Amino acid sequence: MTTPLQVTARLRTPVTETDHVRGPADAPVTIVEYGDFQCPFSGAAYPNLAELLRQRADTVRLVYRHFPIANVHPYAESAAEAGEAAAARGRFWDLHDWLFEHQDQLDPVHLSLGVEQVGLPADEIGAEVGRRAHADRVRRDFVGGIHSGVDATPTLFVNDVRHDGGCDLADLLAAVDAAAPP
Repeated sequence: MTTPLQVTARLRTPVTETDHVRGPADAPVTIVEYGDFQCPFSGAAYPNLAELLRQRADTVRLVYRHFPIANVHPYAESAAEAGEAAAARGRFWDLHDWLFEHQDQLDPVHLSLGVEQVGLPADEIGAEVGRRAHADRVRRDFVGGIHSGVDATPTLFVNDVRHDGGCDLADLLAAVDAAAPP
């Protein structure tokens, strides 16, 4: 009798200085999230990842990469591009948090208001999104996700290995604690 071959998906695109990172650069555990700002599952994972970073502040760094599933979430791509426009101004995480906290308000009018709420120039960011100035960056994240076997959001990699467990806090804490050096 042969045993089926177990294949573990691995992160194919290494973390670089161009990634969006929260947490210490030298953290022993890196979580790479491929997320979609309009995806309810990414939205449900968001507070758990934030709490994980709070509880394991010295252990974890979180990397966010875009994986907008545009055929299901019509505003996901423009939200990702707005996030990149905010990143160009050093404010990615501010808009990232707003987008996840207001997932039901990602249409162009509400997105513009959200951009203003976080203190960014809505007219400039709207123009950049309109001309797709940051589409290449979003596409690069998406293609990197495809190469790493991402097919849904959120998909997490813990120290370059796909996390196939849940995204509730207990599962995330267990995954981080298992990956952290003793």
